[in-house]
Amino acid sequence: MVILDDKLWFPSPHEAMEDGLLAIGGDITTARLLLAYRNGIFPWYNDEIPLWWHPNPRFVLFPDEIKISKSMKQLLNRETFDFKVNTAFKDVVINCKNIIRKEQDGTWINEDIIESYTKLHFQGFAHSAEAWCNGKLVGGLYGIRMGNIFFGESMFSHQSNASKYAFIKFVEQLKQEGIVLIDCQVYTEHLESLGARMILRDDFMKIIKENIS
Repeated sequence: MVILDDKLWFPSPHEAMEDGLLAIGGDITTARLLLAYRNGIFPWYNDEIPLWWHPNPRFVLFPDEIKISKSMKQLLNRETFDFKVNTAFKDVVINCKNIIRKEQDGTWINEDIIESYTKLHFQGFAHSAEAWCNGKLVGGLYGIRMGNIFFGESMFSHQSNASKYAFIKFVEQLKQEGIVLIDCQVYTEHLESLGARMILRDDFMKIIKENIS
């Protein structure tokens, strides 16, 4: 495992440990984040130290393979929530930070993450998808778009099915915009139910290189 300093670089993804940990340390500047995503690397924190990950296999969703249950189709047809994009980016990230998750002690999203991803939002790289109800933000997700790849980061929901609703609507929009792959990073049962699956690191990197100029 590599310990990073202030120099802007990452080791080869194939140097990652069995659990996917590639490097530790460095900073969380926008320049380093963009370099990371361009190479399929994403950050998680351990206290105040950035940890950089590149798991194998990789959990992804191909937009054509999204699964929409009968109950979700009913919610979509009824337009249960108002779907919006990029109207409350920072609020989405803060909600992802504060939401209580089962089997997790706290969150890896800290103030540095919020600041850097908000900067990336204003630079046009970071995007939020939002579900609103009666004028209130009740669910959503955020992530990074580079080329024809969307790297999902985190989701939250304050109302049943709100984040799933935002996710499905966003995938439909991204598909129309030419996105070929949504990186879900690591396995979750929730995203598997929506059609996400594992692919090998080499296949993931081939798609990345072909779709990010």
